[in-house]
Amino acid sequence: QVQLVESGGGSVQAGGSLRLSCAASGSTFSLNDFGWYRQAPGKQREWVANIYSTGRTDYAISMTGRFTISRDNAKNTVYLQMNDLKPEDTAVYYCKILRGPWGQGTQVTVSS
Repeated sequence: QVQLVESGGGSVQAGGSLRLSCAASGSTFSLNDFGWYRQAPGKQREWVANIYSTGRTDYAISMTGRFTISRDNAKNTVYLQMNDLKPEDTAVYYCKILRGPWGQGTQVTVSS
């Protein structure tokens, strides 16, 4: 049984930064591929970024240059560093093991 817990969300002004964390338990962390997704009110859930067991990363075009996904296998944690945040980034952000479960999400609110 794998469990994912997101943290680090909150409220920030436009142009600010946040770092989200996704702590995983109940799995062989280093073997897993992870993704970050987000869902704004009234919008479909969209993919943000992936990081694979090899360390390779992929980003949605709209996030490229502002968001950085990383992982620390020793801490069983995946991170999403978000810079130059915009009001359009306001959403619930979810961590996911690819082909596996979702976390509960963490709210990010960006004010203009």
